[in-house]
Amino acid sequence: MKAYKSGRWLAVAALVVLLTAGAADCGEDPVSAQAQPQEQGALPQAPQGKKWQLVWSDEFNGTALDWNTWECPEGPRRDGYWSKDDSYLSGDGLLVLRTRKDGEKFSSGAIRTRGKFEHAFGYWEARCRFHTQVGHWPAFWLYSPAEGQIGDGGRDGTEIDIMEKAWAADVDTTNVALHWDGYGAEHKSAGRKVYTPGVSRGFHTFGLWWSPEEYVFYVDGVEKWRSTDGGVCQAPLYVKLTDEIGDWAGDIKKASLPDYFYVDYVRVYDLTGE
Repeated sequence: MKAYKSGRWLAVAALVVLLTAGAADCGEDPVSAQAQPQEQGALPQAPQGKKWQLVWSDEFNGTALDWNTWECPEGPRRDGYWSKDDSYLSGDGLLVLRTRKDGEKFSSGAIRTRGKFEHAFGYWEARCRFHTQVGHWPAFWLYSPAEGQIGDGGRDGTEIDIMEKAWAADVDTTNVALHWDGYGAEHKSAGRKVYTPGVSRGFHTFGLWWSPEEYVFYVDGVEKWRSTDGGVCQAPLYVKLTDEIGDWAGDIKKASLPDYFYVDYVRVYDLTGE
């Protein structure tokens, strides 16, 4: 009987460990989120005679965002509002963008490098872990300081959505897109849904190889889409990491909040001679 009881309690203990690991995979706290990283995507193969060199990054170490690098847009945004209080570091290497109910309103986090880091071309990559609830969506995108300029297609400024995750129920799907010529009557766009099995579990990398000739989009180092739509942007853009509240992602009133989007790092590389 003692051996039987011992074996039974060992089985129960093992079950508790498994359940605890499962809870950590739900994105409920930054410490657990970082504890089980998945394999990172590799950089694309550089052309012969060239190599990738890191020119800018934020690893989100420390306990507070570097406001010399980032700014936080605040105020109404779609069906909620962006709040600086919802953009913060976990203290163990993660950016946290939180979505929450604030009284009768809903808020979420957003940061950008406008006027602080703006760059053209290269390989842009972020390593992220997604939210779990409906009604809001995270994004990693590049944006033009001209903000909606019209006149030369996308060459003088393009919104480049490297990753958007609008469909919590469609667990294996993200979105990539290009927008140019403003956001009014002249607006044009191109994009597609991207299928990546398991993308809603753990961390994954989302990358863009932006050359003067084309855009190439990647998830975990795997090419997903090539495009020259609109004419490839030739102007510097800045980084945006955001979470937005709106019907595209479902009804936020059905969400169990707060909910979180995590970013491990964002990095930018240029091609240089060997």
